[in-house]
Amino acid sequence: MAREMQKNTMFIEQNTGDYENGDPQKNLDDDGREKRTGTWVTASAHIITAVIGSGVLSLAWAIAQLGWVVGPAVLIAFSFITYFTSTLLADCYRAPDPVHGKRNYTYMDVVRAYLGGRKVQLCGLAQYANLLGVTIGYTITASISMVAVKRSNCFHKHGHHVKCQTSNNPFMIIFACIQIVLSQIPNFHKLSWLSILAAVMSFTYASIGLGLSIAKAASGGEHVRTSLTGVQVGVDVSGSEKVWRTFQAIGDIAFAYAYSTVLIEIQDTIKATPPENKSMKRASGVGVTTTTLFYVLCGIVGYAAFGNDAPGNFLTGFGFYEPFWLIDFANVCIAVHLIGAYQVFAQPLFGFVESLCARHYPDNKFITREHAMDVPFCGVYYLNFFRLVWRTAYVIVTAVLAMIFPFFNDFLGLIGAGSFWPLTVYFPIEMHIAQAKIPKYSFRWVCLKILSWVCLIISLIAAAGSVEGLIQSLKTYKPFQTRNEE
Repeated sequence: MAREMQKNTMFIEQNTGDYENGDPQKNLDDDGREKRTGTWVTASAHIITAVIGSGVLSLAWAIAQLGWVVGPAVLIAFSFITYFTSTLLADCYRAPDPVHGKRNYTYMDVVRAYLGGRKVQLCGLAQYANLLGVTIGYTITASISMVAVKRSNCFHKHGHHVKCQTSNNPFMIIFACIQIVLSQIPNFHKLSWLSILAAVMSFTYASIGLGLSIAKAASGGEHVRTSLTGVQVGVDVSGSEKVWRTFQAIGDIAFAYAYSTVLIEIQDTIKATPPENKSMKRASGVGVTTTTLFYVLCGIVGYAAFGNDAPGNFLTGFGFYEPFWLIDFANVCIAVHLIGAYQVFAQPLFGFVESLCARHYPDNKFITREHAMDVPFCGVYYLNFFRLVWRTAYVIVTAVLAMIFPFFNDFLGLIGAGSFWPLTVYFPIEMHIAQAKIPKYSFRWVCLKILSWVCLIISLIAAAGSVEGLIQSLKTYKPFQTRNEE
Protein backbone atom coordinates (compact mmCIF):
# COMPACT_ATOMS: atom_id res chain seq x y z
CA MET A 1 0.00 0.00 0.00
CA ALA A 2 1.29 3.43 -0.93
CA ARG A 3 2.68 5.42 1.94
CA GLU A 4 2.41 9.18 2.13
CA MET A 5 5.55 11.08 2.96
CA GLN A 6 6.26 14.78 3.18
CA LYS A 7 9.05 16.12 1.02
CA ASN A 8 11.04 19.14 2.03
CA THR A 9 13.98 20.85 0.36
CA MET A 10 16.59 18.23 -0.58
CA PHE A 11 15.27 15.21 1.29
CA ILE A 12 12.21 13.11 1.98
CA GLU A 13 11.12 13.56 5.59
CA GLN A 14 10.42 10.34 7.43
CA ASN A 15 7.62 9.72 9.92
CA THR A 16 8.54 7.76 13.03
CA GLY A 17 5.83 5.27 12.17
CA ASP A 18 7.70 4.39 8.99
CA TYR A 19 10.36 2.58 11.00
CA GLU A 20 8.91 -0.75 11.97
CA ASN A 21 12.06 -2.23 13.43
CA GLY A 22 14.50 -0.64 15.84
CA ASP A 23 14.73 2.83 17.35
CA PRO A 24 13.60 5.41 14.80
CA GLN A 25 15.98 7.99 16.29
CA LYS A 26 18.91 5.92 15.05
CA ASN A 27 17.78 6.66 11.50
CA LEU A 28 17.52 10.41 12.02
CA ASP A 29 20.04 13.22 12.36
CA ASP A 30 19.93 15.93 15.02
CA ASP A 31 17.50 17.99 12.90
CA GLY A 32 14.98 15.15 12.54
CA ARG A 33 15.90 14.47 8.91
CA GLU A 34 16.97 11.21 7.34
CA LYS A 35 20.46 10.31 8.52
CA ARG A 36 23.16 11.66 6.23
CA THR A 37 25.76 9.16 5.06
CA GLY A 38 28.10 11.25 2.89
CA THR A 39 31.84 11.50 3.56
CA TRP A 40 34.67 13.73 2.41
CA VAL A 41 35.20 11.24 -0.44
CA THR A 42 31.67 11.63 -1.84
CA ALA A 43 31.85 15.40 -1.27
CA SER A 44 35.14 15.48 -3.20
CA ALA A 45 33.45 13.63 -6.06
CA HIS A 46 30.62 16.21 -6.08
CA ILE A 47 33.16 19.06 -6.13
CA ILE A 48 35.28 17.56 -8.91
CA THR A 49 32.13 16.88 -10.94
CA ALA A 50 31.02 20.49 -10.48
CA VAL A 51 34.42 22.09 -11.07
CA ILE A 52 36.22 20.05 -13.72
CA GLY A 53 33.98 20.67 -16.69
CA SER A 54 34.86 20.38 -20.35
CA GLY A 55 36.24 23.90 -19.90
CA VAL A 56 39.48 22.25 -18.79
CA LEU A 57 40.09 21.58 -22.49
CA SER A 58 39.81 25.30 -23.31
CA LEU A 59 42.48 26.36 -20.83
CA ALA A 60 45.15 26.11 -23.53
CA TRP A 61 43.31 28.98 -25.25
CA ALA A 62 43.25 30.96 -21.97
CA ILE A 63 46.99 30.44 -21.43
CA ALA A 64 47.60 31.46 -25.05
CA GLN A 65 45.95 34.83 -24.36
CA LEU A 66 47.93 35.43 -21.14
CA GLY A 67 51.30 33.80 -21.87
CA TRP A 68 53.71 31.59 -19.98
CA VAL A 69 54.06 33.91 -16.97
CA VAL A 70 50.63 35.38 -16.25
CA GLY A 71 48.59 32.32 -17.32
CA PRO A 72 49.85 29.76 -14.76
CA ALA A 73 50.09 32.50 -12.10
CA VAL A 74 46.38 33.37 -12.56
CA LEU A 75 45.43 29.67 -12.40
CA ILE A 76 47.26 29.14 -9.12
CA ALA A 77 46.07 32.44 -7.61
CA PHE A 78 42.42 31.62 -8.20
CA SER A 79 42.86 28.13 -6.80
CA PHE A 80 44.03 29.66 -3.51
CA ILE A 81 41.19 32.22 -3.50
CA THR A 82 38.58 29.53 -4.18
CA TYR A 83 39.92 27.19 -1.50
CA PHE A 84 40.19 29.98 1.09
CA THR A 85 36.66 31.29 0.56
CA SER A 86 35.22 27.74 0.42
CA THR A 87 36.65 27.03 3.89
CA LEU A 88 34.99 30.21 5.18
CA LEU A 89 31.68 29.12 3.66
CA ALA A 90 32.02 25.58 5.07
CA ASP A 91 32.20 27.05 8.60
CA CYS A 92 28.87 28.81 7.98
CA TYR A 93 26.86 25.61 7.32
CA ARG A 94 25.84 25.68 10.98
CA ALA A 95 24.94 28.87 12.80
CA PRO A 96 26.02 30.47 14.99
CA ASP A 97 28.57 27.80 15.99
CA PRO A 98 30.28 25.95 13.08
CA VAL A 99 30.14 22.59 14.92
CA HIS A 100 27.10 22.61 17.21
CA GLY A 101 24.90 25.30 15.68
CA LYS A 102 21.66 24.93 13.71
CA ARG A 103 22.00 23.43 10.23
CA ASN A 104 21.36 25.53 7.12
CA TYR A 105 20.30 23.55 4.06
CA THR A 106 20.86 26.04 1.23
CA TYR A 107 23.12 28.98 0.44
CA MET A 108 20.15 31.34 0.96
CA ASP A 109 19.54 29.83 4.42
CA VAL A 110 23.17 30.51 5.36
CA VAL A 111 22.99 34.14 4.19
CA ARG A 112 19.67 34.55 6.04
CA ALA A 113 21.22 33.20 9.26
CA TYR A 114 24.29 35.47 9.22
CA LEU A 115 23.40 38.59 7.20
CA GLY A 116 19.63 38.68 6.65
CA GLY A 117 17.72 41.48 4.96
CA ARG A 118 17.79 42.15 1.26
CA LYS A 119 21.06 40.26 0.87
CA VAL A 120 19.09 37.01 1.05
CA GLN A 121 17.14 37.89 -2.09
CA LEU A 122 20.30 39.07 -3.87
CA CYS A 123 21.99 35.77 -2.99
CA GLY A 124 19.04 33.77 -4.32
CA LEU A 125 18.94 35.76 -7.55
CA ALA A 126 22.67 35.29 -8.19
CA GLN A 127 22.69 31.61 -7.22
CA TYR A 128 19.65 30.37 -9.09
CA ALA A 129 20.31 32.48 -12.20
CA ASN A 130 23.75 30.91 -12.28
CA LEU A 131 22.35 27.38 -11.83
CA LEU A 132 19.84 27.95 -14.63
CA GLY A 133 22.54 29.30 -16.92
CA VAL A 134 24.91 26.42 -16.18
CA THR A 135 22.30 23.77 -16.97
CA ILE A 136 21.48 25.43 -20.31
CA GLY A 137 25.18 25.77 -21.07
CA TYR A 138 25.79 22.10 -20.23
CA THR A 139 22.99 21.09 -22.60
CA ILE A 140 24.75 22.96 -25.42
CA THR A 141 28.22 21.68 -24.53
CA ALA A 142 27.09 18.05 -24.21
CA SER A 143 25.42 18.20 -27.63
CA ILE A 144 28.62 19.66 -29.13
CA SER A 145 30.58 16.70 -27.74
CA MET A 146 28.05 14.24 -29.15
CA VAL A 147 28.20 15.96 -32.54
CA ALA A 148 32.02 15.84 -32.37
CA VAL A 149 31.85 12.03 -32.29
CA LYS A 150 29.83 11.96 -35.50
CA ARG A 151 32.07 14.56 -37.16
CA SER A 152 35.22 12.71 -36.11
CA ASN A 153 34.01 9.56 -37.85
CA CYS A 154 33.08 11.64 -40.91
CA PHE A 155 36.55 13.23 -41.06
CA HIS A 156 38.18 9.82 -40.71
CA LYS A 157 36.08 8.39 -43.53
CA HIS A 158 36.01 11.30 -46.01
CA GLY A 159 39.10 13.34 -45.12
CA HIS A 160 39.80 16.48 -43.09
CA HIS A 161 38.84 18.84 -45.92
CA VAL A 162 35.14 17.85 -45.73
CA LYS A 163 32.89 20.15 -43.67
CA CYS A 164 30.91 17.31 -42.03
CA GLN A 165 28.28 19.69 -40.63
CA THR A 166 25.75 18.11 -38.25
CA SER A 167 22.81 19.63 -36.41
CA ASN A 168 23.14 19.86 -32.63
CA ASN A 169 19.38 19.76 -31.98
CA PRO A 170 18.80 15.96 -32.12
CA PHE A 171 21.61 15.47 -29.61
CA MET A 172 20.15 18.13 -27.31
CA ILE A 173 16.90 16.16 -27.38
CA ILE A 174 18.76 12.93 -26.49
CA PHE A 175 20.55 14.73 -23.63
CA ALA A 176 17.24 16.15 -22.37
CA CYS A 177 15.57 12.71 -22.40
CA ILE A 178 18.38 11.32 -20.25
CA GLN A 179 18.07 14.27 -17.85
CA ILE A 180 14.30 13.81 -17.52
CA VAL A 181 14.93 10.31 -16.17
CA LEU A 182 17.84 11.28 -13.91
CA SER A 183 15.99 14.34 -12.60
CA GLN A 184 13.57 12.00 -10.84
CA ILE A 185 16.39 11.17 -8.39
CA PRO A 186 14.68 12.75 -5.37
CA ASN A 187 17.59 14.63 -3.83
CA PHE A 188 21.32 15.31 -3.61
CA HIS A 189 21.79 12.49 -1.09
CA LYS A 190 21.00 9.89 -3.75
CA LEU A 191 23.36 11.44 -6.31
CA SER A 192 26.75 10.19 -5.06
CA TRP A 193 27.07 7.31 -7.55
CA LEU A 194 26.41 9.65 -10.48
CA SER A 195 28.95 12.20 -9.24
CA ILE A 196 31.62 9.52 -8.79
CA LEU A 197 30.97 8.25 -12.34
CA ALA A 198 31.10 11.81 -13.70
CA ALA A 199 34.34 12.53 -11.80
CA VAL A 200 35.95 9.42 -13.33
CA MET A 201 34.82 10.59 -16.79
CA SER A 202 36.32 14.05 -16.22
CA PHE A 203 39.67 12.51 -15.26
CA THR A 204 39.50 10.28 -18.33
CA TYR A 205 38.90 12.91 -20.99
CA ALA A 206 41.25 15.40 -19.33
CA SER A 207 43.96 12.74 -19.30
CA ILE A 208 43.31 11.90 -22.96
CA GLY A 209 43.52 15.58 -23.90
CA LEU A 210 46.70 15.93 -21.85
CA GLY A 211 48.24 12.80 -23.42
CA LEU A 212 47.44 13.92 -26.98
CA SER A 213 48.89 17.37 -26.25
CA ILE A 214 52.10 15.84 -24.89
CA ALA A 215 52.39 13.63 -27.98
CA LYS A 216 51.84 16.61 -30.29
CA ALA A 217 54.32 18.80 -28.42
CA ALA A 218 56.94 16.01 -28.35
CA SER A 219 56.57 15.18 -32.06
CA GLY A 220 57.86 18.57 -33.18
CA GLY A 221 56.07 18.09 -36.48
CA GLU A 222 55.31 21.78 -36.99
CA HIS A 223 56.60 25.09 -35.67
CA VAL A 224 54.53 26.35 -32.74
CA ARG A 225 54.74 29.98 -31.64
CA THR A 226 54.57 30.70 -27.91
CA SER A 227 55.66 33.72 -25.88
CA LEU A 228 55.92 35.02 -22.34
CA THR A 229 53.02 37.40 -22.96
CA GLY A 230 50.79 35.15 -25.10
CA VAL A 231 49.26 36.10 -28.45
CA GLN A 232 51.16 38.95 -30.08
CA VAL A 233 49.65 42.27 -31.08
CA GLY A 234 50.05 42.90 -34.81
CA VAL A 235 50.78 39.24 -35.51
CA ASP A 236 47.92 37.22 -34.02
CA VAL A 237 45.46 39.91 -32.89
CA SER A 238 44.90 43.65 -32.86
CA GLY A 239 45.52 45.74 -29.76
CA SER A 240 41.85 45.89 -28.79
CA GLU A 241 41.39 42.15 -29.40
CA LYS A 242 44.35 41.46 -27.10
CA VAL A 243 42.70 43.45 -24.30
CA TRP A 244 39.27 41.86 -24.68
CA ARG A 245 40.71 38.34 -24.96
CA THR A 246 42.83 38.92 -21.84
CA PHE A 247 39.70 39.95 -19.94
CA GLN A 248 37.83 36.88 -21.19
CA ALA A 249 40.70 34.54 -20.31
CA ILE A 250 40.97 35.88 -16.74
CA GLY A 251 37.21 35.52 -16.35
CA ASP A 252 37.21 31.98 -17.75
CA ILE A 253 39.89 30.92 -15.27
CA ALA A 254 38.18 32.62 -12.32
CA PHE A 255 34.83 30.97 -13.07
CA ALA A 256 36.45 27.60 -13.82
CA TYR A 257 37.02 27.05 -10.09
CA ALA A 258 33.69 28.29 -8.77
CA TYR A 259 31.47 25.73 -7.01
CA SER A 260 30.14 27.91 -4.20
CA THR A 261 26.65 27.78 -5.73
CA VAL A 262 26.36 24.14 -4.65
CA LEU A 263 28.80 23.97 -1.71
CA ILE A 264 26.19 24.16 1.07
CA GLU A 265 23.99 21.57 -0.65
CA ILE A 266 27.02 19.27 -0.96
CA GLN A 267 27.92 19.80 2.69
CA ASP A 268 24.35 18.94 3.68
CA THR A 269 24.96 15.38 2.43
CA ILE A 270 27.87 14.77 4.85
CA LYS A 271 27.36 12.78 8.06
CA ALA A 272 27.76 14.59 11.37
CA THR A 273 30.83 12.70 12.61
CA PRO A 274 33.48 14.04 12.13
CA PRO A 275 32.06 17.60 12.06
CA GLU A 276 30.71 18.55 8.64
CA ASN A 277 32.89 21.64 8.31
CA LYS A 278 36.03 19.58 8.88
CA SER A 279 35.02 17.00 6.27
CA MET A 280 34.02 19.72 3.81
CA LYS A 281 37.32 21.55 4.19
CA ARG A 282 39.14 18.30 3.49
CA ALA A 283 36.93 17.66 0.47
CA SER A 284 37.53 21.21 -0.77
CA GLY A 285 41.27 20.75 -0.41
CA VAL A 286 41.21 17.49 -2.38
CA GLY A 287 38.85 18.90 -5.01
CA VAL A 288 40.68 22.19 -5.58
CA THR A 289 44.15 20.57 -5.53
CA THR A 290 43.10 17.90 -8.02
CA THR A 291 41.43 20.49 -10.22
CA THR A 292 44.45 22.82 -10.14
CA LEU A 293 46.81 19.99 -11.09
CA PHE A 294 44.70 19.10 -14.15
CA TYR A 295 44.14 22.75 -15.06
CA VAL A 296 47.83 23.64 -14.96
CA LEU A 297 48.89 20.51 -16.86
CA CYS A 298 46.20 20.81 -19.54
CA GLY A 299 46.73 24.56 -19.90
CA ILE A 300 50.52 24.51 -20.07
CA VAL A 301 50.92 21.35 -22.17
CA GLY A 302 48.05 22.41 -24.44
CA TYR A 303 49.72 25.78 -25.03
CA ALA A 304 53.04 24.06 -25.72
CA ALA A 305 51.30 21.82 -28.27
CA PHE A 306 49.23 24.45 -30.10
CA GLY A 307 50.93 27.74 -29.26
CA ASN A 308 49.16 31.00 -29.96
CA ASP A 309 46.78 29.18 -32.34
CA ALA A 310 45.28 27.05 -29.53
CA PRO A 311 41.62 26.24 -30.26
CA GLY A 312 38.79 26.97 -27.84
CA ASN A 313 38.46 23.22 -27.16
CA PHE A 314 40.99 20.87 -28.69
CA LEU A 315 38.71 17.82 -28.58
CA THR A 316 35.43 19.24 -29.90
CA GLY A 317 37.21 21.97 -31.92
CA PHE A 318 39.35 19.34 -33.66
CA GLY A 319 42.78 20.30 -32.55
CA PHE A 320 43.24 16.56 -33.06
CA TYR A 321 41.82 14.28 -35.77
CA GLU A 322 43.62 11.03 -35.02
CA PRO A 323 43.42 8.49 -33.51
CA PHE A 324 39.76 9.10 -34.25
CA TRP A 325 38.54 6.31 -31.94
CA LEU A 326 40.33 7.93 -28.98
CA ILE A 327 38.83 11.33 -29.82
CA ASP A 328 35.41 9.63 -29.97
CA PHE A 329 35.92 8.00 -26.58
CA ALA A 330 37.05 11.29 -25.01
CA ASN A 331 33.99 13.13 -26.32
CA VAL A 332 31.70 10.38 -25.03
CA CYS A 333 33.37 10.83 -21.62
CA ILE A 334 32.68 14.58 -21.81
CA ALA A 335 29.01 13.91 -22.54
CA VAL A 336 28.70 11.40 -19.67
CA HIS A 337 30.43 13.82 -17.30
CA LEU A 338 28.07 16.64 -18.26
CA ILE A 339 25.09 14.35 -17.67
CA GLY A 340 26.21 14.06 -14.04
CA ALA A 341 27.28 17.68 -13.73
CA TYR A 342 23.85 18.85 -14.94
CA GLN A 343 22.26 17.07 -11.99
CA VAL A 344 24.77 18.48 -9.49
CA PHE A 345 23.73 22.01 -10.53
CA ALA A 346 20.03 21.29 -11.11
CA GLN A 347 19.24 19.52 -7.84
CA PRO A 348 19.61 22.64 -5.62
CA LEU A 349 17.24 24.51 -7.95
CA PHE A 350 14.79 21.60 -7.94
CA GLY A 351 14.88 21.48 -4.15
CA PHE A 352 14.39 25.23 -3.78
CA VAL A 353 11.24 25.33 -5.94
CA GLU A 354 9.77 22.18 -4.34
CA SER A 355 10.44 23.44 -0.82
CA LEU A 356 8.91 26.82 -1.66
CA CYS A 357 5.76 25.22 -3.09
CA ALA A 358 5.45 22.82 -0.14
CA ARG A 359 5.60 25.73 2.32
CA HIS A 360 3.00 27.78 0.44
CA TYR A 361 0.63 24.89 -0.31
CA PRO A 362 1.08 22.37 2.53
CA ASP A 363 -2.38 20.84 2.04
CA ASN A 364 -2.05 20.33 -1.72
CA LYS A 365 -1.69 16.55 -2.15
CA PHE A 366 -0.40 16.95 -5.72
CA ILE A 367 2.62 18.77 -4.29
CA THR A 368 3.19 16.91 -1.01
CA ARG A 369 2.03 13.31 -1.51
CA GLU A 370 4.63 10.61 -2.18
CA HIS A 371 3.56 7.26 -3.68
CA ALA A 372 5.68 4.20 -2.90
CA MET A 373 6.60 2.09 -5.93
CA ASP A 374 8.59 -1.14 -5.99
CA VAL A 375 11.29 -0.85 -8.66
CA PRO A 376 13.01 -4.15 -9.58
CA PHE A 377 16.64 -4.31 -8.40
CA CYS A 378 16.36 -0.77 -6.96
CA GLY A 379 13.99 -1.18 -4.03
CA VAL A 380 11.23 1.29 -3.20
CA TYR A 381 11.00 4.55 -5.14
CA TYR A 382 8.75 7.38 -3.94
CA LEU A 383 6.94 9.03 -6.84
CA ASN A 384 5.78 12.60 -6.42
CA PHE A 385 3.63 13.91 -9.27
CA PHE A 386 4.61 17.54 -8.74
CA ARG A 387 8.29 16.58 -8.82
CA LEU A 388 7.69 14.56 -11.99
CA VAL A 389 5.89 17.39 -13.81
CA TRP A 390 8.05 20.30 -12.59
CA ARG A 391 11.43 18.67 -13.19
CA THR A 392 10.39 17.33 -16.59
CA ALA A 393 9.16 20.79 -17.59
CA TYR A 394 12.42 22.37 -16.39
CA VAL A 395 14.58 20.01 -18.47
CA ILE A 396 12.41 20.60 -21.54
CA VAL A 397 12.62 24.40 -21.12
CA THR A 398 16.42 24.34 -20.76
CA ALA A 399 16.71 22.15 -23.86
CA VAL A 400 14.45 24.46 -25.90
CA LEU A 401 16.40 27.54 -24.78
CA ALA A 402 19.64 25.77 -25.75
CA MET A 403 18.23 25.14 -29.24
CA ILE A 404 16.93 28.70 -29.66
CA PHE A 405 20.14 30.36 -28.41
CA PRO A 406 23.12 28.29 -29.59
CA PHE A 407 25.41 31.15 -28.54
CA PHE A 408 24.14 30.92 -24.94
CA ASN A 409 27.63 29.96 -23.73
CA ASP A 410 28.55 33.60 -24.32
CA PHE A 411 25.72 34.54 -21.94
CA LEU A 412 27.11 32.00 -19.49
CA GLY A 413 30.33 33.99 -19.18
CA LEU A 414 28.29 37.06 -18.31
CA ILE A 415 26.21 35.12 -15.77
CA GLY A 416 29.43 33.75 -14.29
CA ALA A 417 30.82 37.27 -13.99
CA GLY A 418 27.68 38.37 -12.20
CA SER A 419 27.67 35.48 -9.72
CA PHE A 420 31.41 34.86 -9.12
CA TRP A 421 32.05 37.82 -6.84
CA PRO A 422 28.92 37.68 -4.64
CA LEU A 423 28.75 33.89 -4.25
CA THR A 424 32.41 32.87 -4.22
CA VAL A 425 33.95 35.88 -2.48
CA TYR A 426 31.63 38.54 -1.03
CA PHE A 427 29.09 36.48 0.94
CA PRO A 428 31.65 33.99 2.40
CA ILE A 429 33.85 36.88 3.57
CA GLU A 430 30.98 38.93 5.01
CA MET A 431 29.54 35.89 6.83
CA HIS A 432 32.97 35.00 8.22
CA ILE A 433 33.37 38.56 9.53
CA ALA A 434 29.94 38.32 11.20
CA GLN A 435 30.56 34.83 12.59
CA ALA A 436 34.06 35.55 13.95
CA LYS A 437 33.02 39.07 15.07
CA ILE A 438 36.13 40.58 13.44
CA PRO A 439 36.57 44.23 14.56
CA LYS A 440 36.04 46.83 11.85
CA TYR A 441 39.29 48.29 10.41
CA SER A 442 41.43 45.63 12.11
CA PHE A 443 44.28 44.18 10.04
CA ARG A 444 42.35 40.99 9.28
CA TRP A 445 39.20 42.95 8.37
CA VAL A 446 41.16 45.19 5.96
CA CYS A 447 42.85 42.20 4.28
CA LEU A 448 39.52 40.43 3.74
CA LYS A 449 37.96 43.60 2.33
CA ILE A 450 40.89 44.13 -0.05
CA LEU A 451 40.50 40.56 -1.34
CA SER A 452 36.79 41.17 -1.87
CA TRP A 453 37.32 44.43 -3.78
CA VAL A 454 40.06 42.95 -5.97
CA CYS A 455 37.76 40.08 -6.94
CA LEU A 456 34.97 42.56 -7.66
CA ILE A 457 37.24 44.40 -10.10
CA ILE A 458 38.13 41.08 -11.76
CA SER A 459 34.44 40.24 -12.11
CA LEU A 460 33.73 43.61 -13.73
CA ILE A 461 36.65 43.18 -16.13
CA ALA A 462 35.50 39.68 -17.03
CA ALA A 463 31.92 40.91 -17.49
CA ALA A 464 33.18 43.55 -19.94
CA GLY A 465 35.04 40.85 -21.87
CA SER A 466 31.94 38.66 -21.91
CA VAL A 467 29.77 41.50 -23.20
CA GLU A 468 32.23 42.13 -26.03
CA GLY A 469 32.23 38.41 -26.90
CA LEU A 470 28.43 38.38 -26.85
CA ILE A 471 28.26 41.38 -29.19
CA GLN A 472 30.57 39.65 -31.65
CA SER A 473 28.49 36.45 -31.47
CA LEU A 474 25.26 38.38 -32.12
CA LYS A 475 26.85 40.08 -35.14
CA THR A 476 27.78 36.75 -36.71
CA TYR A 477 24.71 34.78 -35.56
CA LYS A 478 22.40 33.52 -38.30
CA PRO A 479 19.11 31.92 -37.16
CA PHE A 480 18.48 28.33 -38.13
CA GLN A 481 22.08 27.82 -39.19
CA THR A 482 23.77 24.72 -37.81
CA ARG A 483 26.53 25.61 -35.41
CA ASN A 484 29.30 23.32 -34.18
CA GLU A 485 31.42 25.36 -31.83
CA GLU A 486 35.14 25.30 -32.00
